[in-house]
Amino acid sequence: MKALQLTIEGNWAHFKKPETNNNPLTHDFITKTALIGLIGAVLGKERDEMRPLFPQLSEDLLYGVQIINPVKKESWGFTMRKAVNLLEKAPKHMEFLKSPKFYVTIALCNTRSEKLFDDFIAALKNSEAKYTPVLGLHNCPAILKFKSEGIFSGKQSSQFQTKCVVSNKHTLNIQETRQFRIGFERIPTFQNDDFWNLPDKYVEVIYPSEKKEIAVTGEYYKYSDGECWWLI
Repeated sequence: MKALQLTIEGNWAHFKKPETNNNPLTHDFITKTALIGLIGAVLGKERDEMRPLFPQLSEDLLYGVQIINPVKKESWGFTMRKAVNLLEKAPKHMEFLKSPKFYVTIALCNTRSEKLFDDFIAALKNSEAKYTPVLGLHNCPAILKFKSEGIFSGKQSSQFQTKCVVSNKHTLNIQETRQFRIGFERIPTFQNDDFWNLPDKYVEVIYPSEKKEIAVTGEYYKYSDGECWWLI
């Protein structure tokens, strides 16, 4: 599979957990659906254009994440005013990731989206974006840096070492990971043409703390440089 690697970072990020509407909490790292929205912004896709592209890219792209900076969260309070009555106030708190930085791999598993994939690579290489890419919210701009292009081998299954997010179905070697923090998350992987993250497409994952390597047994893909990644 054709693939690319990039770093994504910013001062703040908020990848909203849908079950926390009143005082929204954030996922610990960029989700696949948030990444697809970011790709659409770079390519200049309007909302109506993105409607069919969300399910298409959810199926045609695989992604993996390494968490570079520590996962640090802060809660901020806001006073919201309703457009119909500016005097009516609604206090609200939101949780944000502070100084997030991710090393992300994207692989093309269906040639249907090859042009979009190639256009995104070209935009990264030229440091171009039609709209400002964001980390979940428009007041959380993202900095994108192209790292490499490569190829992923076919899916394999055995014990491997990795720094990336893996499935909770992987078997974790506790003896080799007990010296650092392991995180757990449940993330969306598919958004339909109504911009709805389908509940049955959520995946439970495990991730090592910043820049740490874990030993696991299960499915993985090997990148051109020899690194092993689990791709969603």
